[in-house]
Amino acid sequence: PVLCVYITRSPSRGIKKQQQDVLGFLEANKIEFEEKDIAANEENRKWMRENVPEDSRPASGNPLPPRLFNDSRYLGDYEAFFEARENNAVYAFLGLTAPPGSKEAEALAKQQA
Repeated sequence: PVLCVYITRSPSRGIKKQQQDVLGFLEANKIEFEEKDIAANEENRKWMRENVPEDSRPASGNPLPPRLFNDSRYLGDYEAFFEARENNAVYAFLGLTAPPGSKEAEALAKQQA
């Protein structure tokens, strides 16, 4: 599976911080991902907008990055990522197997015991 993070080179400080948060976490945990810039690439923008589910879109305007996909399966936005991270459930959120020894793997082991 290919994890894709849709980002933009946006001047908005809020969006920039959220993107850095997501990308920084993935890099720190050596999770492979592909960065797709929607500002520099019209195809990326179009694809992201068409593939964010109706119930995950803002009331007005277009969905804003960062948005996460595993292959073509929509995972969520920054809020969903942040919540998964707070709950030690990022790997499950990303559709990946938590590595042995991670907090998430230990939590799963406890649940299954």
